[in-house]
Amino acid sequence: MTTAIGFREAQARGMVREEVVANDPGKNAQTFLPGPTPNTVRTADGSVLAVPDGWSLLPPGDAGLTRRVKAAGDHFALQEKVGRRTFSRGVWSPAETINRIRAELEAERSTEGYAKKQSAASRRREQVQAEYVEDFHGAVVAFLGFHADHAELANRLARTVADHATPVGSGTVARTERIPIEQRAEAAVIAWMRHRTTGYDGMTIPRVKGKRREVRRMLARRSQELLQRYRRGEMAGDECPLKRALEREPFGLDRGACG
Repeated sequence: MTTAIGFREAQARGMVREEVVANDPGKNAQTFLPGPTPNTVRTADGSVLAVPDGWSLLPPGDAGLTRRVKAAGDHFALQEKVGRRTFSRGVWSPAETINRIRAELEAERSTEGYAKKQSAASRRREQVQAEYVEDFHGAVVAFLGFHADHAELANRLARTVADHATPVGSGTVARTERIPIEQRAEAAVIAWMRHRTTGYDGMTIPRVKGKRREVRRMLARRSQELLQRYRRGEMAGDECPLKRALEREPFGLDRGACG
């Protein structure tokens, strides 16, 4: 049976990794995994710690409240990795701090000035998003580089990929800022084609390390070969997998667009 030890004891043993809060270097924060019981957390080395008395868990979902609670003082950031992604599971902090800041924030959000500020911010975000969608669409068209005879197909494919990949919160490669937009465009096209023009989704892939990556690379090569045909201006018949995939999209495809 796992026994939880107190936070201060864990600090004394050097079991807790401290991080400096970005906007207040004098206050420390710790990042933990969820513990085996409601009032515990787990360190990176597997040790179980008891949450300090008087603390409450602030669930994720309100970014403004979470930021202020973190900035107010000591807290535990609770995170959990699922697959390749890391998800927030909330923030442990003194209940008094959470309640006070929540009340302050609710009062602030009830004012007319706050409503106007939020409306303006929303319009700015919408404008930025619209501009990014167009920039991404252009990057996809540039990556495709289709022959002029297939310009309509290129535009249709680019619009479809952009509509699928660019929504905020979609979690697709198009939303990452770690690579240039040109690479995002290429990766998004290949990913869309893998799911729409190949049998990838129905494949039974052995659970062997590296096998799924190998299959994805093989399918990526096939997709690139298909795209090369359109770059050379070659014609394709009714069985063209790209044509068939686009015909299944909401707006369909002009019958002559794929050859």
